[in-house]
Amino acid sequence: MGFRFLIVLAIIGFAEYYSFVVVRSLAKGLSVPARNAVVVTYIVVTLISWLGFVLFRKLNWANMPHLLRNMYIGFVVGLFVGKILVLLVMLVDDVRRLFTWVITSFASGNSPSSDTAPTIERSLFLKQVAVTLAGISILGFTYGVRNRYRYQVRKLKLTFANLPEKFRGLKIVQISDIHTGSFDSPHAVEQGIKKIMEQNADLIFFTGDLVNNVSHEVDDTYQKIFSQLKAPLGVYSILGNHDYGDYVEWPSPEAKAANLETLKSIHGKVGWKLMMNENVVLDREGQKIAILGIENWSSKAHFPRYGDLARAHAGLAEQQIPFKMLLSHDPSHWDEQVCTNYTDIDLTFSGHTHGMQFGIDSKIFKWSPVQYMYAKWAGIYQYGKQFLYVNRGFGFLGYPGRLGILPEITLIELA
Repeated sequence: MGFRFLIVLAIIGFAEYYSFVVVRSLAKGLSVPARNAVVVTYIVVTLISWLGFVLFRKLNWANMPHLLRNMYIGFVVGLFVGKILVLLVMLVDDVRRLFTWVITSFASGNSPSSDTAPTIERSLFLKQVAVTLAGISILGFTYGVRNRYRYQVRKLKLTFANLPEKFRGLKIVQISDIHTGSFDSPHAVEQGIKKIMEQNADLIFFTGDLVNNVSHEVDDTYQKIFSQLKAPLGVYSILGNHDYGDYVEWPSPEAKAANLETLKSIHGKVGWKLMMNENVVLDREGQKIAILGIENWSSKAHFPRYGDLARAHAGLAEQQIPFKMLLSHDPSHWDEQVCTNYTDIDLTFSGHTHGMQFGIDSKIFKWSPVQYMYAKWAGIYQYGKQFLYVNRGFGFLGYPGRLGILPEITLIELA
């Protein structure tokens, strides 16, 4: 963990260094007062950005004017990503210059020629490219704030040979990662809930992270909104890593435990069946399928393992249930345990990644930085006869927006 931190620190340090060098270099052609103004403004903006990052957990973001808060965070995220892009472009330039210097030195047998005009021209062009990319990043992430409630319905049909005939055509809506504490518009959230209900699903699954940290995020207003979710065969939910309150300080272990119990009761109040390492069997005219729901379980060391799939699976073998669906918040669980030890689980529903709320998400190409941490991060995956669907998230966390990866409502039809 310490080594990773040093790598991240080094990347940030180099990104800040190269960004400052580029800004100072491009400002050289200006008058002295203008050049000084540009450099000072850049330093002040950088300090303000880092101040917000350092004090992120101490500032009361909820009580700030929503528009100002969202635009600030969008700008800061865009600035940070922009500086990483500057770092990448300038590293390319430095590698190019080093390569040129080595070739020239060996070719001439002495110091390289003093005629550096082409190199300077090239470097100036790359600096301009770097600044342009940084500007696009800032504008993009600032614009992405507008997408935080732009819910996208994704539909797909999955065919299973072992699905009982009475359940063919079953429609399931999945949502995940609501993160109620991030919302600033109950009306916009309610429109998303109405869009879910328009799908006329037989089942609704919620795969964890109802809150950012504490149960009171789901106040009476949001309880009323979430209670609108209804389905003929029920609404089933599980807990995600954020629901346990592990990321905030509590005055006592008892206070933390009480918060979790309150959150569990809220699931019941809004009419959801919270599944705590257990299963439910659905019966249609004597034909049966099972829903399993577990607490958070991750293969990543820094996320908790409260889930117990053995307990959730107990009794199903004896009942000879032919088709099983699992709700498990973290998709890394699928590779680590489901595909290896529970090959009779046909379809798993997960969330957690949010698609990092940033990336490229098209039919022909899909990319997000989160894929370097999670092999399964968005959409449908298959291993043998088993399937995993990773929902991109209904809400948002940290960055109050979406750029390229929109909030998702999934509709899956079983055939």
